Amino acid sequence: MSDDLFKLNIDGQDIEVPRHYTLMQACEEAGAEIPRFCYHERLSVAGNCRMCLVQWEGAPKPIASCAQTVGDMRPNRDGSAPNIKTSGDYVEKARAGVMEFLLINHPLDCPICDQGGECDLQDQAVAYGRSDSRYDLNKRAVEDKNMGPLVKTIMTRCIQCTRCVRFAAEVAGVEEIGMISRGESAEITTYLEESLTSELSGNVIDLCPVGALTSKPYAYNARPWELRKTESIDVMDAMGASIRVDAKGDAVMRIMPTINEEVNEEWLSDKSRFIWDGLARQRLDRPYVRQNGKLTPVNWGEAFAATKEALSGPAEKIGFVAGDLIEVEQAKAALDLARALGVQSTDCRPAGASYGTAGVREQYILNPTFMGVEEADALFLISTNPRKDAAVWNARIRKAWLWNELRVFVVGEANDLTYDYEHLGTGPDAIAKIAKQKGFKKPMVVVGENALTRADGDAVLAAAHDAAMKIGAISEGWAGFGVMHTAAGRVGALDSGFVPGEGGADTVAILGGGMDTVVLLGADEVDLSKLGNAKVIYVGSHGDAGASKADIILPAAAYTEMAATYVNTEGRVQMTRRAVQPKGEAREGWAIFRALSDVLGKTLPYDSADALREQLREANQIFAGLGYAPGNAGAEALKANIEAGGAVDKAAPFAAAIGDFYMTNPIARASKTMAECSMQKQGLETPVAAE
Repeated sequence: MSDDLFKLNIDGQDIEVPRHYTLMQACEEAGAEIPRFCYHERLSVAGNCRMCLVQWEGAPKPIASCAQTVGDMRPNRDGSAPNIKTSGDYVEKARAGVMEFLLINHPLDCPICDQGGECDLQDQAVAYGRSDSRYDLNKRAVEDKNMGPLVKTIMTRCIQCTRCVRFAAEVAGVEEIGMISRGESAEITTYLEESLTSELSGNVIDLCPVGALTSKPYAYNARPWELRKTESIDVMDAMGASIRVDAKGDAVMRIMPTINEEVNEEWLSDKSRFIWDGLARQRLDRPYVRQNGKLTPVNWGEAFAATKEALSGPAEKIGFVAGDLIEVEQAKAALDLARALGVQSTDCRPAGASYGTAGVREQYILNPTFMGVEEADALFLISTNPRKDAAVWNARIRKAWLWNELRVFVVGEANDLTYDYEHLGTGPDAIAKIAKQKGFKKPMVVVGENALTRADGDAVLAAAHDAAMKIGAISEGWAGFGVMHTAAGRVGALDSGFVPGEGGADTVAILGGGMDTVVLLGADEVDLSKLGNAKVIYVGSHGDAGASKADIILPAAAYTEMAATYVNTEGRVQMTRRAVQPKGEAREGWAIFRALSDVLGKTLPYDSADALREQLREANQIFAGLGYAPGNAGAEALKANIEAGGAVDKAAPFAAAIGDFYMTNPIARASKTMAECSMQKQGLETPVAAE
């Protein structure tokens, strides 16, 4: 037996495991199933539910396997490996006793509990519990706590596993949940009974093994066996978290995370989890044309006829602007149609941005990847607040800071990021201080997209790249420089070439009032006040800022209603899947432009999404693979100089990219739940009807 391995005999089977393993991990390595409530792979060990008891032959009592490190176990007196039994009368009696204690005060309200059907307590009570109870005294009752608009509490069901407490303290980094009192009086509560403030608070719902913490918006909506479950990709930020969309009939009922170690581990931000009610509200479900100053419902033929007339003018007076949630297929079809019409004014970047035209993809993606922060020993954040821009990544940064001794440096606004950092300054002049931080083996420099929309955006990117080169962030096998985007559709649209063509105008010029016709592809986060008399065609899913300015509305499907390609900020190509049908007469974005091309006499050369994707792959090989982030493969390309295009404006401090975390896109703004979260964050009361 080697020094770092330990030999055990588990259920008659000899195995060797690393000495740092817990006994629970060793038992599972041997193929045994160990029940648990308090233990969770991503949280510290609490050892307080005792459900994982096993028998260690020779020990005076059963052993809590989650809290016993195998390296601390002694061999038998004859020098043989310790004998562990995970089943048998002794173990079954111990587990049945623990289960009986857990159920002493647990209410018998499974028929009305939202956890019913996917409850650990139900499953393990059947598998390991007694068939009857010997307890005939009154059960205790615990007052419910107000944890805000997202988490519903029925604390009488709580079994004090403390998973929520450990998650809040260790992963979310906001110590807002704790246990008070002792013994039978012990209860979980928020401090001063305030609402949870973390952007990750909804994860305690998944962690809770009973029905004490459930989803408030989902309450009493459906049972798990009634739902169709569709694995997909989140588009609320540029991370591309893996999710599962649960639908009933034609409605999305809830959104939950799925495990993706490279992106979101098993966490999900509150915005991504709870915006599902916004998918059905404020929807554009049929075409509209403005007649006599008023938007009037029309059929697709009439809408296309009006669109044909609007696009019949000179090509240099027509512009296309893509929004934050645009999928790659729609960007490709719209771009192909624009070029067929001779239109060169196409842009998917926020106003003021000029990156993405050099043809070097590594200059606008997050090369070191989300996982890369766990390898890094220093992280330099320039004008990005990951707690808002990528809330789940912020938890991973905290994990690296907590366990790997990652040092974090911030240039820009000082915010509570849930971990300690050194604040170098608020403006571009502080970028020069990065180069003075020496002695790191794998530093990461991350520039927020918002810094690149300034007048000196090119100079900021060049200065950050120069600093990254000086501290060794870009070297053989380590691409430690990248851009943190906030919009799910941005990188994919850039990869498909949705930037101004030769002589074409950018976003600012297109929206500046000099165009006859402007096509908005879900573009709502831009300044539409200077459009003047331009004819506005809006292609999108929700009635938001763009639709209110539109003369023609062509309704499009939302991300849960189509199989579509997105590229996250790491450059990882991902695909959503259709969970429900598009609302009313809405159609997928690419199909709208394919049908429109027929009407305009410029028929596009594909009749299906698959044929379109084939052309995408031919035009850009990065679309040939799914789920792959290039990462350090881009190190060589990153060494090329970036044109500065002028000097940085040292007097202007960096501004925040996201003001209100809960109101960043049309789906979120249509969500009643997100409105409640936003008002609570601002300290306002949610408006209610007059009594």
